[in-house]
Amino acid sequence: MITLVLGGDVNVQGRAEPSKAFEPLNPLLQGADLRFVNLEGPLDTTMAEALTSATIDVVSCANDLSAMTSLPVLDHAGVAHCGAGVNLESAHTPAVLDRNGQKVAFLAYTSLRSAHSHIAQADSPGVAQAFATTAYQPDPRVAEIPGRPPLVRTTPLPEHLERLVADVQRAKAGNDHVVVSMHWGLPGTDLTEYQVTYGRAAIDAGADLVAGHGPHTIQAVEVYRGRAILYSLGNLVFDWPAMRGRHVDGLLAGCMFGDEPRLELIPVRRNADNECEPLSGDEAVKVLRHVADASALRSTTISVRDGIASVGGLGVGA
Repeated sequence: MITLVLGGDVNVQGRAEPSKAFEPLNPLLQGADLRFVNLEGPLDTTMAEALTSATIDVVSCANDLSAMTSLPVLDHAGVAHCGAGVNLESAHTPAVLDRNGQKVAFLAYTSLRSAHSHIAQADSPGVAQAFATTAYQPDPRVAEIPGRPPLVRTTPLPEHLERLVADVQRAKAGNDHVVVSMHWGLPGTDLTEYQVTYGRAAIDAGADLVAGHGPHTIQAVEVYRGRAILYSLGNLVFDWPAMRGRHVDGLLAGCMFGDEPRLELIPVRRNADNECEPLSGDEAVKVLRHVADASALRSTTISVRDGIASVGGLGVGA
């Protein structure tokens, strides 16, 4: 048995005491064998204290150009990373951590890119990409009701999907468990088609868990073939000035791999001082019921009790 705690988007900047950035969350982090978050934004040595003080073991760097400047800092701090590297092979190489005699491989990809993003190439540094194309299909009733908005159709790039599948299969062959991190999606509850395609393809290839982030909002959980796709965990510790007071909710996911897999969700929120802390009481129940309702649309049952959500159906048909 091995336990993981996973969080969503993390950005640390402008803090007088970076080492205290995760302090309110430490009781939820410390009991796990492994801790994972998505690192969104560059780190310097001082800011890295936020990760090491919280004993974050591994981060995704599959985001944007700033990821590359963080790699030496993470190496110096002893924090494992995935999704970015000095070349294509490095960016697609998993971070592998050994706990309790079991090896867990972490792979990371981004479907979001800016004009300044560096995509890893055979001989140049960058991030691992899982991009998608977008097309617009006229609404079936547009002839009857002019002006109806088109349907947005998104499809993974075949070469990116093939590479992701091959990466997961290779990682699974050499390790006990595989976690795939995906930076994808749009703000809000609605999922894009390509998210579902990539997420299910990763599970089909052997991933034990898919953890999504990028929209800065919480999205559904789907149990597919007995394994979970967390479409978006939302924000965790997040210091972008433009994000102050916006998209304040997130989830910590506690996952247990073993003969009886388990997945629990605990809601967190950034308060008026932008400190991320666990939710409790009615506010916790409200967030988790939102997750449960969204997940029900993905044929996934989530039960809520005492401020914690439990995901059903794990291990069934895996």
